[in-house]
Amino acid sequence: MTTRVAPASSGDLRGDHRLLVHAVCEAGEVARRYFEAGAKSWQKNPGNPVTEADIAVDLLLRERLCADRPDYGWLSEETEDDLSRLERRRVWIVDPIDGTRAFMAGRAEFTISAGLIEEGRPILGAVLNPITGELFEAMKDGGARCNGERLETPDAVALEDARLLASRRALERRQGFGTLPCARFSFINSIAYRMSLVAQNRFDATISLAKKCDWDIAAAELIVTESGGQAATPDGSPLRYNGRSTEHAGVVAAGPKLFREILSRL
Repeated sequence: MTTRVAPASSGDLRGDHRLLVHAVCEAGEVARRYFEAGAKSWQKNPGNPVTEADIAVDLLLRERLCADRPDYGWLSEETEDDLSRLERRRVWIVDPIDGTRAFMAGRAEFTISAGLIEEGRPILGAVLNPITGELFEAMKDGGARCNGERLETPDAVALEDARLLASRRALERRQGFGTLPCARFSFINSIAYRMSLVAQNRFDATISLAKKCDWDIAAAELIVTESGGQAATPDGSPLRYNGRSTEHAGVVAAGPKLFREILSRL
């Protein structure tokens, strides 16, 4: 039997936080069952796969998050965007399965990513890896945590000693990374997971020079910044969300010193 979170009034950020974390954890159980049993998949368009799990998680999160917050907007990778969100002060932004290719390949490198945006900036974020059980979450001005443990992004590492993350496809092509010849890269599919691991100090930075959408990075950006790190597009432009366009020209996330060094190289 599902335990529902007691409704709180709209605008109650702590109530929104409880609702978000509970919904994401419930969605994680759905994703885990599909991961273990196998899920049908198809192409939304060439090179862009989607699975039954993406759709099921999307439906659950929309039901849970919007039912008690009818005045909040909604933006998800798997829901047709009707732009009504532009009229809302607060908007849920969701990627039901970030790292769908990893999910399909049976690799535990995918996450459920969900955040709450207010006037273009994230105020809540939750990123869950349903297989490893890692729940990263953050509240604006309230810090970031993984499974209850406070996160802190260090800022002492030099680029030549840095542990950097990128996607498999980017590493294979080495696109744009020729300016970082001394860096040591690893790959993980989910950008939200990569950013969260930087916040946790398991890696020092993550770089994506490919276009990203609001739902890919909004929740994880708050986790990075609330842990003391910084995130922006590769040219240093600040990230803003819930505009008419949901695309961003990639993302860099790291501790402040390394962040500045990477941007200067790029």
